[in-house]
Order: sequence, then C-alpha cells, then structure tokens
Amino acid sequence: MSARLLIVEDEVVTRNTLTRLFQQEGYDVFDAADGMQMQRIMARQQIDLVIMDVNLPGKSGLELAEKLRENENIGLVFLTGRDADEDRLLALELGADDYLIKPYNPKELIIRVRNLYRRIEVLKSQQQSVGHDSVVYEFNGWRLESDSRCLFSPDGKMFRLPKSEYRAMELFLTNPGKILDRETLVKKMLDRELRPNDRTVDVAIRRIRRHFEALPDSPNLITTIHGEGYRFVGDVSIRHLEQPSLNSPDL
Repeated sequence: MSARLLIVEDEVVTRNTLTRLFQQEGYDVFDAADGMQMQRIMARQQIDLVIMDVNLPGKSGLELAEKLRENENIGLVFLTGRDADEDRLLALELGADDYLIKPYNPKELIIRVRNLYRRIEVLKSQQQSVGHDSVVYEFNGWRLESDSRCLFSPDGKMFRLPKSEYRAMELFLTNPGKILDRETLVKKMLDRELRPNDRTVDVAIRRIRRHFEALPDSPNLITTIHGEGYRFVGDVSIRHLEQPSLNSPDL
C-alpha cells in the first residue's frame, strides 16, 4: 500500500503543485485548505504523513499540530514562508518532525519526506514486535506510562507527551544517572543525526522540565552537564505489565 500523505495548504497553486509532486512519487495524496477539512479527512483516512503550512485560515498550523501529535505514528513536516526562529522552535516544541522554508527545493522536500516515512515504518514495526506488554516508569512520585505516553504528577495531574518528549524521557528513565549527550538524545527522539545549530533536544528538555517545575516540591530531575549533555537524577522503578492476549480464557 502506498504511503498516505495529507497536504494542508490554503494557497491553491501551492497545494496543487505539492499534490502532483508527490503523486508522481507514488504517494496516495489527500489535500485540505484548512484545519476543518484536515480533520474530516483524517476521520475517514489513516494518514501516514502530513505536510502543513503555518498560516492557515481558522486554526493555525501550530494549533493543529498540538492535536496531531497525539498520534505518534503520523509524520509532520511544516512547509511555510515563516522563517522566524521563534516559529521554527515552537513548531519543534510542538513535535514537528521537520520544518522547511518556502521557497523550497522539491527534491530536498521529497528526500526529507521519504526519510521520515522510513522512520515511521521502522517505529511501527518495533511497536508490533514488542507485543502487548506495556511499561510503567515510576520516579520521585511521578509515573510515565508507555501505552498512553502520559506523564502523571504526584498530585494526579496528567500530561500527554509528544512522541519526541516521551522518547527522551524513556531514554532518561532507562539510563538513570548516566550523562546523555545531544547526539544520543536526538537519535532516540527523532531517529536522525544531530544537525549544526540544532536546538531540538534543548527545546524538548525545556518543555519536559516545565512539568516538574510546576510543583514546588519537585526536584530538579534532569540536570544540565555543561559541555556534555543531560543527566536524569531521580530514583526509578520499572514495571512491565503483560496485557491479556485475545486467546486468554478470561476474556
């Protein structure tokens, strides 16, 4: 089955150009002019990748990204004329996999989308190979659940983490006390190499820390080791929960 790509772009010429470009590459392409059309399509179709503008009528692409990130198996690429650093960093904070500025090189866009789709397929195969076991990480009164990617505070508040932040936390919690450099973290978070002037890791760590800092009694669980990376300093316990199979006699 071809990869299913959704293009969310309000400018008709750009939308049609992108549609033709990726249809020629063998993608099954859907297109939407705004968030409402996007949501209607996604309610009917199982989308693998989204290419989205930031400037959209109604809800902006950045607003739509927050909802989209609830599904970790959908790749998200922003393709936009907004080249301000704050827009790019906010998009990455919200969990975008890539951010390209218009005017764009069509060949570069195709390569980036192709590579992203390969990473998504690897992730899906890894999830299937894991089976039905789920993991619960507990540390300093906090809890992180692998099934839902939800982080629970000691006072019961729930935070659903974007996939990049969840993967970072998973790496920290399976390596407590170990210094993790940015190269290792970005490889785990996005399955790619660290790029020059890449602040993706720092942005993700800042967002994770905000959850911990919201509680006055919460310790500084992720410390910065200047010139080296980050280290998780909490006390971690890990529980593996085996889910009943469909053949279980108890069902």
